[in-house]
Amino acid sequence: MSNVFYTPGEQRAAKVSDLFATIARRYDLLNDLQSFGLHRLWKRRVVALAGVKSGDRALDLCCGTGDIAFALARQGAEVSGLDFSEKMLEVARGRLQHAKAGNLKFIQGDAGQIPFPDNSFDAVTMGYGLRNLPSWETGLREMARVAKPGGRIVVLDFGKPANALWRKLYFTHLKCSVPLIGLVFCGRADAYAYILESLKHYPAQFAVAEKMRELRLSDVQIVNFVGGAMAINFGKKPNT
Repeated sequence: MSNVFYTPGEQRAAKVSDLFATIARRYDLLNDLQSFGLHRLWKRRVVALAGVKSGDRALDLCCGTGDIAFALARQGAEVSGLDFSEKMLEVARGRLQHAKAGNLKFIQGDAGQIPFPDNSFDAVTMGYGLRNLPSWETGLREMARVAKPGGRIVVLDFGKPANALWRKLYFTHLKCSVPLIGLVFCGRADAYAYILESLKHYPAQFAVAEKMRELRLSDVQIVNFVGGAMAINFGKKPNT
């Protein structure tokens, strides 16, 4: 049976919005539990690869509660955090009231139709968002569009391990353990069973890298964690 929060096609955005409205208040806690706190290290690597410095402009798409956006701002960048879910943005803005984050703002918007002009940002990041878009290819194309020449594009998301045995064990964890965490701490097992359902329909890190090359990005890299269960895709927009 397919997950209640996963619907392909035009209804995808509405279902994803329902999902994050359901889990927004517990999102950070559940991330810590399901990743054993490792997501914080992976996000630090995203920020390091983004390579922002004082005076740079950065865009964090599908920013959620703001982890990556806050970290980019602490590096001195002028940061815009964009997310489709108003409930997630409420949490991010609440954190902003108590944070020393410099020049940071959160706006509601669609990562498939980014509301900024071409060549606007020195770095464009996305954590756990590409897999959730109605078209991940469109999302990646939009990231490349709004990046400045020489700008860095960094995507963190669930991956598909190349090793068949590890992939089976990993998918079993996503099928059994992660929904149980969602049930206990969020009251909704299906909210976190969604991760495996969405990953089944997402070609993951190797296809994302190939698409980056099709978009003529340079220095395309894949950084795998936990045997490819989690991955960062990196590329640069050409200077010409």
